[in-house]
Amino acid sequence: MNVAEKKVEGLKREFAVTIPANEIAKQVELKLVEVSKTVRLPGFRPGKAPVDLIRQRYGDSVKGEVLEQAINNATRDLMTERNLRPAMQPQVKVEAFEDGKDLSYTLDFEVLPDVTPVDFKTISVERLVVEAKADDVQKAIDDLAKMRKPLKKVEAARAAKMGDTLKIDFDGKVNGERRDGMKAEGFMLELGSHSFIDTFEDQLVGKKVGDETVVKVTFPDNYHAADLQGVVAEFAVTVHELHEPGEVAIDDEFAKGFGIDSLEKLKEQITINMNDQYKAAARLKTKRVLLDKLAEAHSFEVPQGMVDFEFATIWQQREQQGPDPEEKGSTEEEIKKEYRDIAERRVRLGLLLAEIGRKQNIEISQEDLRRAVIARAREYPGQEQAVFEFYLKNEQALNSLRAPLYEDKVVDYILELVNITDKPGTVDDLKQEADEVDGDEKPAAKKKAAKKA
Repeated sequence: MNVAEKKVEGLKREFAVTIPANEIAKQVELKLVEVSKTVRLPGFRPGKAPVDLIRQRYGDSVKGEVLEQAINNATRDLMTERNLRPAMQPQVKVEAFEDGKDLSYTLDFEVLPDVTPVDFKTISVERLVVEAKADDVQKAIDDLAKMRKPLKKVEAARAAKMGDTLKIDFDGKVNGERRDGMKAEGFMLELGSHSFIDTFEDQLVGKKVGDETVVKVTFPDNYHAADLQGVVAEFAVTVHELHEPGEVAIDDEFAKGFGIDSLEKLKEQITINMNDQYKAAARLKTKRVLLDKLAEAHSFEVPQGMVDFEFATIWQQREQQGPDPEEKGSTEEEIKKEYRDIAERRVRLGLLLAEIGRKQNIEISQEDLRRAVIARAREYPGQEQAVFEFYLKNEQALNSLRAPLYEDKVVDYILELVNITDKPGTVDDLKQEADEVDGDEKPAAKKKAAKKA
């Protein structure tokens, strides 16, 4: 194999590779002999057919297979000998090949950059410390009690008020046309639950059993169905029954309804759960701050092919979800520039974390994956076994859990080394962070999240 370096430009590499004709011919003959041992041809026992006949029948397919393998082997050897780490799959272009002549091809790719992490002791981050208060715990218990309150049918002819539950029929139309999912009979709607869009529930306040009314609402601009965003709809509503919440005693018997022996133990469990949730939310906020600090501290060149791929993913998500209202007034070129900056930041952080993990031999174990699958299954009550089996039987789905697990392990390693200052915080501080994270899940909402990973 002969190799000539044609181009070195930043992270780009291009090589001209030549594989001698005699090497290819040798591999073709070896492959033909191998095929002759197993192939069955009329009039010949297995392994007894002449090689010339095998060549006539299978020569082209064998040659194609040998050429592919020769290119793969030569490319692998080139990468190993020159200690090159391609960022993505190299592009191969065959320049020349004829029977009895050398095979010439070019290899075009980008290499991973040399990444030198900063001294993590130079990075300082704050970590929110939020603890469940007695009032928070009591509110959680009150919310549980509200969920457990029995409904009592109201026989008296009174007007509906917030907190009541109405049994209704509704039939919705947009521009006089019915739409799927906009009609139901005997639906139980709690007024004030915000189950329905816009002012639907508000317009039923004051209605009585037997009333028929028309409710007009406007679908929000971020509604999941793009064709209904900002559209006005009319619902014909009939009120059949009126129900009000009954009382429920908050005592030991109430706690037993949740499988806990006493009210005191229920409060203890809720406190533990709240503190666990607060710690998880605080960690997420700390992680976001850390990633911001890491992004600011590193400015190495990144492979543009990886940036192109990440940008295409973000842009596709934006097209599926629709534009962000904040983009109004910006040109498509400006918007794409913003998203490309986000893509480049993501790639740079990804390469940085990967390099740190590689140098520290951080790996994802089967036990890590098992715990992640169990956690994911618990998100689907009643379907845990089906979800668990889905991941066990679907390698691609299982692999989708590896990246976030790996990232968290690397982040945990870094957090052990940076300077962390604990800062007392409130639940509102954590809610603010949660809102930012939710926004970052939507590529259209990237003005706020442009610095988020």
